[in-house]
Amino acid sequence: MNLRRLSLRNFRSYAQAELEFDPGVNLIVGDNAQGKTNLLEAIAYLGSGKSFRAQRTGEMIRFGADFSELQGELFSQEREQKIRFLLFPGSRPRQIFRNGAKKKSAQELAGVLPTVLFCPEDLMVLKAGAAQRRRFGDFALCQLRPNYDAALTEYNRILEQKSRILRDHFDHPSLLEVLPEYNTRLCQVGALLISYRARFYQGLGKAAAEYHSQFSGGAEEFFLEYKTVSTVKDPFAPVPELTQNLMDHLQSHSRAELETAQCLTGPHKDDFTVSLSGVDLKTYGSQGQTRTASISLKLAQRTLMGREWGEEPVLLLDDVLSELDPGRQDFVLNQIVSGQVFITCCEPGRFTRLGKNIHIQKGNVI
Repeated sequence: MNLRRLSLRNFRSYAQAELEFDPGVNLIVGDNAQGKTNLLEAIAYLGSGKSFRAQRTGEMIRFGADFSELQGELFSQEREQKIRFLLFPGSRPRQIFRNGAKKKSAQELAGVLPTVLFCPEDLMVLKAGAAQRRRFGDFALCQLRPNYDAALTEYNRILEQKSRILRDHFDHPSLLEVLPEYNTRLCQVGALLISYRARFYQGLGKAAAEYHSQFSGGAEEFFLEYKTVSTVKDPFAPVPELTQNLMDHLQSHSRAELETAQCLTGPHKDDFTVSLSGVDLKTYGSQGQTRTASISLKLAQRTLMGREWGEEPVLLLDDVLSELDPGRQDFVLNQIVSGQVFITCCEPGRFTRLGKNIHIQKGNVI
């Protein structure tokens, strides 16, 4: 699998750009704030229909433009393919095309251009708050499992509606009449999320443990534990059982939710922890251990996606090498033995032996 050509129009800092890539390593070089990360964002968006930076579509459209266009030509699933997105400001829905045929959603692109992004923020994801770790897991799972993407979208929609009811019920008590319906549906969809997450984190933890063992020379034992609501004793249980577990937890928090006007229970508060040889990394881990474990997680994510799709996902390294000491740089680079890789950096002299060099300056390809 590899992305051969990328065309951008009115995307972020790019008024118009045409790029051709090497099937191996592509080194994207330029000073800070020149558009290197924008390029990786475009590649990741083509593959998933999601941005790892923007909360709204309009943020990706060049200032003053009426639309943005992204188009990629790639070899995937043993054939030539094209992916095209048209993005519009405001509420106008985007348009998605695969090989010239219009698609209803990005879920129909699953497996065509899977990507794994690694950026400096990811180096400390295990020290950050739970929301950042959920975002990491959700982004990976949405690519691996299109049905998870649909369930997550539905869960967030119901959660927002329930939150509105809780906020407004003091002034409009009649809203509480429909609250049980929202609670039931929230638990049903939430049970699906827990089921998907439990299996994903189990596979991720095993793969990451293998990488970390190589990284540490076998000196540390890596263990990942998935955390969800306390009434779920077995996250691998059948979905109906998980639904009842969530209902039980919700029932015990129902009074507190009404009093605080907040949704206090559910998988929107899930998390995972990592321990090294039995010691909690978030609390006691050094910066070096944290970075090593985070690298192992990202490499594990790429491994899982490669197993799922039968092709190596495109690896996107956004200025991450400059954040690592030479030993960790070498470890990451030594894992790049196959597949297509994009690396952004400000110091090309350190990595001149790597593949094709692409110079970016003020949103232009030099």
